[in-house]
This record gives sequence, C-alpha cells and structure tokens, in this order.
Amino acid sequence: MRKWLKARLRRARGDAGMNTAEYAMGTIAACAFAAVLYKIVTSGRVSAALESLIGRALDAQF
Repeated sequence: MRKWLKARLRRARGDAGMNTAEYAMGTIAACAFAAVLYKIVTSGRVSAALESLIGRALDAQF
C-alpha cells in the first residue's frame, strides 16, 4: 500500500517547473519584448508625448 501511495504522489507532482530550454526561450522572448518596447518608447513621437506629459505635470498649479 505504501509503495502504491508513493508512486501515485510521484506521478501527481508531474513537471512543475521549466527546464533549461524553456528558460532560454523565455529569456529570449523577454529580451525581444524589451527591445521592441525600448524602440517604441524612444521613438520621436512617443518621446515627445512623454516629455509633454512630464512638463505639464511639473507645471501644474497646486
């Protein structure tokens, strides 16, 4: 009975974590997303909008 329970628990745990290949793919995807986001945020139009937003926030009357 005890062996049966141990075997059942071992099967129930399954693959709970990522293996090395999944970590590598996740890291590559995160870096690609960061690169795209950086390009968008540093583009002229978005950069100007952010500067305008920050300027208006700093000039706000309290």
